Amino acid sequence: MSSDDSRERSVFLGLLPWPERVQVARALRTETVGGLVLLVAAMVALVWSNTPWSGSYEALREFHFGIPALGLDLSVQHWTADGLLAVFFLVAAIELKRALVTGQLRTPATAALPVVAALCGMAVPAAIYLATVAAGGGSAEGWAVPMATDIAFALAVLAVLNTHLPSALRAFLLTLAVVDDLGAILVIALFFTNDLNPAALGGAAAGLVVFYLLQRFRVRGWWWYVPLGITIWALTYNGGVHATVAGVAMGLILRCARDARAGEGASPGERAEHLLRPVSAGIAVPLFALFAAGVSISAPGLGEVFTRPEPLGVVLGLVIGRTVGIFAGTYLAARFTRARLNPDLAWADVLALAVLAGIGFTVALLIGELAFPDPADAEHIKAAVLLGSLFASGLAALLVKRRNRIYRRLWEAENRDEDADGHPDIDQHSTGDPGTRTPGAR
Repeated sequence: MSSDDSRERSVFLGLLPWPERVQVARALRTETVGGLVLLVAAMVALVWSNTPWSGSYEALREFHFGIPALGLDLSVQHWTADGLLAVFFLVAAIELKRALVTGQLRTPATAALPVVAALCGMAVPAAIYLATVAAGGGSAEGWAVPMATDIAFALAVLAVLNTHLPSALRAFLLTLAVVDDLGAILVIALFFTNDLNPAALGGAAAGLVVFYLLQRFRVRGWWWYVPLGITIWALTYNGGVHATVAGVAMGLILRCARDARAGEGASPGERAEHLLRPVSAGIAVPLFALFAAGVSISAPGLGEVFTRPEPLGVVLGLVIGRTVGIFAGTYLAARFTRARLNPDLAWADVLALAVLAGIGFTVALLIGELAFPDPADAEHIKAAVLLGSLFASGLAALLVKRRNRIYRRLWEAENRDEDADGHPDIDQHSTGDPGTRTPGAR
């Protein structure tokens, strides 16, 4: 490996290799569209639950169906949270493994920074929540609620702003969100699990071993994996562990490197991601939002978000904790590891994305429901998640729009220079990214 190659891989937020840029662009397009669908679903839930027809919303959300003999007689809300979100976490796990095996996180120098940023972005909001409830005499059960970014919502905000920000920054946001989403699901598995059923968990573990062996021996065919995946999911649910953990486990087992000897055009992980990402972004997450975001809004209820310690801790954790944690984690990793910030980029870009990462929705609502089983308490936490995400998105919009104007002016200036000298910049036109060549952008 040459020293130039080593330096290129250790530059954080630098220009990604072409295959990586194509993969990230595809993911961003789907997640952005899915974010807009998610936004519509959340708005429908809020409006529906605050109209005279709110009773029909509650009746539909609590409607039960399934197979009671298999322990799967669940409400519509639980099917979306335990079932459909498993698809969301399966796709997230595939994305993370692909980045670790063949993507920009395959070396420690490039993996360190987003991972450290994600961990700090989880720890600081949790600490702020705990400090808030300790001062107000509240419950510490919700410490994990403000820990994760909703990537679909965050990318939807970027899409609405029509941003000119560099694609590498968006790729960082995607990686950061995947890492802390999986960190949140690990928290769910460790801290929000009770009434374990060892026999069911043993069956789920055996199913995962079979899943691994099928991958190991290059067995292909959906008829092997779909029934096996559903069985693993059902056993995990009955084992007392949140069923979304099954999606994470299967996603991390799927092989994400192509077998050149077998002439594979795409790895099993790539094929699964290609098929399931639209389902996750366009169906699974919006349906979860539809049945999780329905909160009764009233002036006294909104006032309690700022007077009760638990919802106040969630708001502060999302708006302040996520920003401080991610920005500080990024700075410390760039300062004390081999990763470094690309000199063409500014720390103001990182700050804008750190604020944007305070938009917590899908995972925050999921953890809120697990941490506060009482519907009345859960309502206040949901309202806090929605308000905190709204504050974070508003502040991020101001920062991102400012950066957007700067990058647009630089791009327009480069285009004028190009037109003047008649020599187009090959790198600029090959990447299509106006933000990758902006020396001194501040």
